[in-house]
Amino acid sequence: MNRYPVWKYIVIAISVLLGALYTAPNYFGESPALQVTSGKSTVKVSSELSGRVDSLLKQEKLAHEAVTLDGTGTHSSVRVRFADTDTQFKAKLALERALNPDAEDPAYIVTNNLTANTPRWMQSIRALPMYLGLDLRGGVHFLMQVDVQAALDKRVQGIQTAVRSQLRDKSVRHAGIERKGNTVEVKFRDAATRSAARTVIADQQPDLTMADSADGADLLLTLSLKPAALKEAMDNGVRQNIATLSKRVNELGVSEPVIQQQGPDRIVVQLPGVQDVARAKAIIGRTATLEVRMVDETVTPGTELQAAVPFNSELFTVGKGVPVVLLKDIVLTGDYISRATASFDQNQQPAVSIDLNGDGGRKMREATRERVGKKMAIVLYEQKGKPEVLSVATIQSELGSSFNITGMGNAENSAELALLLRSGALYAPMTVIEERTVGPALGAENIKKGQLSMVYGFAAIAVFMIIYYMMFGFFSVLALGVNLLLLIALLSTMQATLTLPGIAAIALALGMAIDANVLINERIREELRAGNSPQAAIAAGFDRAFATILDSNVTTLIVGLALLVFGSGAVRGFAVVHCLGILTSMFSAVFVSRGVVNLWYGRKKKLQSIAIGTVWVPGQSK
Repeated sequence: MNRYPVWKYIVIAISVLLGALYTAPNYFGESPALQVTSGKSTVKVSSELSGRVDSLLKQEKLAHEAVTLDGTGTHSSVRVRFADTDTQFKAKLALERALNPDAEDPAYIVTNNLTANTPRWMQSIRALPMYLGLDLRGGVHFLMQVDVQAALDKRVQGIQTAVRSQLRDKSVRHAGIERKGNTVEVKFRDAATRSAARTVIADQQPDLTMADSADGADLLLTLSLKPAALKEAMDNGVRQNIATLSKRVNELGVSEPVIQQQGPDRIVVQLPGVQDVARAKAIIGRTATLEVRMVDETVTPGTELQAAVPFNSELFTVGKGVPVVLLKDIVLTGDYISRATASFDQNQQPAVSIDLNGDGGRKMREATRERVGKKMAIVLYEQKGKPEVLSVATIQSELGSSFNITGMGNAENSAELALLLRSGALYAPMTVIEERTVGPALGAENIKKGQLSMVYGFAAIAVFMIIYYMMFGFFSVLALGVNLLLLIALLSTMQATLTLPGIAAIALALGMAIDANVLINERIREELRAGNSPQAAIAAGFDRAFATILDSNVTTLIVGLALLVFGSGAVRGFAVVHCLGILTSMFSAVFVSRGVVNLWYGRKKKLQSIAIGTVWVPGQSK
């Protein structure tokens, strides 16, 4: 009656072993480390850098345990582990001095960090510790407000230039295009021309509403964004800023940063483990702009360093194709680039395909029409860094809204240049309206209090259950331990970020898990009270309690899913742990608990009694 097939015990054993394996990395702790990341958009971090870092540390006779290359592509970094913080500090100074000869223009960023002491064989099977959130590890918190009006201004300015270009292409004459606030006014001399313009704009600008009016002898067509398009323009500015910030915080070597929208125009940035607020603000607010310039043909190639630089020109010595002298006049900036992708030219050689918006295409045509056969350069400007020439190419023909940059050398170079052209400055300006620093000491105190709360809570539950339900109480505590083990293992496998709300959710999961066992134990008592044999009472108790346990957990799971869908930040973190805790508690309280009971009592054919505490029978004398 109360026997489990062997395969069920195998499932329980494998679950417990995997739970123990993937929970274990959380107990190995962390060691001081340094993380070396790229300080420039054009500098790559590769295995060559990891070898160079290893050699530099050996030359300085600084003992280190391991040098590893983490991540891939633009998110790669070199991490070095040390035995103590004193060596970490000395190594940071040595690497900064050796890797960055020009301190004003650093090519690499060296950041203090922590790295897990998890054995390599565990790391190879993705057995990794959980990340700790800002409230547990310490770090910095920024609340930034996006100037959505600036984003809207860009959108309206784009409408103005696009309408001018579209009317010109369709040979529709107007008497002037002027911006008035968030609207654009187009003047016409007659109603027929205005009607033709309305048709052209309606076909190519479906997001605009149009209204007719008059200003003296002039007829006006007032263009404004539809409410949905207006909201989309403002949201787009916030989303693009979030995307740019996500790329920048990688340079700080932060594990699991939080970058998310709060309200219509605010962004929350949380950087666990970062204590240097000034440096974090500098990197987050860094500007990066692109400029297209023409090469000064009056300077003989090869004599750029010796010849006098003309008054309206500038010498560049960093990047590809340098030294080169470029005209100071800017053809266009990266703001006009709407798309940049890696591609191949007609000779199947790596290239970059660029699409410009309407105004950018006009500027490019005007700049290249008379300069076929001459050279053009793309220059990257980054805050506190020297301008870097990304590409110097010969103009083969008049360029318009779409053209290719060739001579990339290989596909990797073309992909990198396309990425740089797509990225750049923040879409809209931001201001920090709140900043907060959480010290590592406070984070350690939060961890200690969270651990103590779970330990004391678990101990109190264990004592009560064993005293009140005797052997069945011990089985319940054992199932509760399996539940905690599986929950932490799942969170570690998912590489979830543990915060104080997450710890609260774990404590809540323990309470809900033991509640299921209380229902089962009381149901078994009721069956014994009704006169059933111990074996029959055990079987009926588990079977009949299951429906109640399932109902209560499903309703609670629905609330957790609602928090997950509609919540944000710490609320979502709580919801994730809460939902996982419900699933593990169902498994441990019903499946594991019954397996242990069956193993202990199921092997006895003639069972006279079970240790489940006092069973009060109606009418029984006290």
